[in-house]
Amino acid sequence: MDRRDILDFLRREGVSEHILSEVEYFRSFYQLREEMQGRVPEPLYHYYGKEIWEQALTTLLAGEHLLLVGPKATGKNVLAQGLAAAMNRPQWDISFYINTDAGALIGTDTFENGAVRLRRGPVLRCAEEGGFGVLDEINMARNESLAVLHATLDFRRVIDVPGYERVRLHEAARFIGTMNYGYAGTREINEALASRFMILQMPVITEESLQKLIGDKYPALRQDYREQFAQLFSDIRRKCEGGEISAGALDLRGLLASIRMMEHGLTAVRALELGIVNKCFEEYERRLVSDLLAVRFPGDLGKEELFERT
Repeated sequence: MDRRDILDFLRREGVSEHILSEVEYFRSFYQLREEMQGRVPEPLYHYYGKEIWEQALTTLLAGEHLLLVGPKATGKNVLAQGLAAAMNRPQWDISFYINTDAGALIGTDTFENGAVRLRRGPVLRCAEEGGFGVLDEINMARNESLAVLHATLDFRRVIDVPGYERVRLHEAARFIGTMNYGYAGTREINEALASRFMILQMPVITEESLQKLIGDKYPALRQDYREQFAQLFSDIRRKCEGGEISAGALDLRGLLASIRMMEHGLTAVRALELGIVNKCFEEYERRLVSDLLAVRFPGDLGKEELFERT
């Protein structure tokens, strides 16, 4: 999706015209340096949900940081990317894993032209450029990283860089955290960190919204198969919620990638095995998901039946 038409999409979704006028003012007021234009994302997918868009945009317009919380496949990263595009801000993706420390976030010393200089990390660059920093899987952050986040997200909007100057956050800078439940290595975020965010609970994607998403990405896909793919995803979610299978097969990216492979000539069942079934690593779970496929898709169902001729 071209970032230039995202506001048109939001209008079609029924997002408040008052909010959109404020977004347009924000975009015009905070001009980007030419070098930063390439960092403004061009989302591949729409996020569907008028109320969620309105809550998220209002939070960011008010100068607050945003934490998106919810189970897998609720569109947290899609929404975060869409917000950066809608407000025309450069985006930095900051993932938290076991080796992410203060240096990886703020920066490290480097030797350049005979002098020690600071090589700026993504949090510092985002703060200086007025970007949107997407803090992915924030509840996996180790204590050293949390200390950096506490300082960065504080209401004073100042980062103290040891041995260097204090950096004041650009007025347009915002941080958007994402947080899944129940993943290995995750933990509850503490109250001090939670208080620095407005927290948005992300709802499960509806079948209707999923059909729209699939149709946007693959407009030649026949309507009845859009419905079948959306219903298959709902079937898998119910199996996960009932504890029959793990969340491995609940992979929206995998579903969309599978449809792309069908477009290139792979049968539906074979493509879904690659994108969905084989995300389960227990044989019993793979059989259960394979049975769900078999109910909806014949083994020889191919491109000719799935897509309208163009």
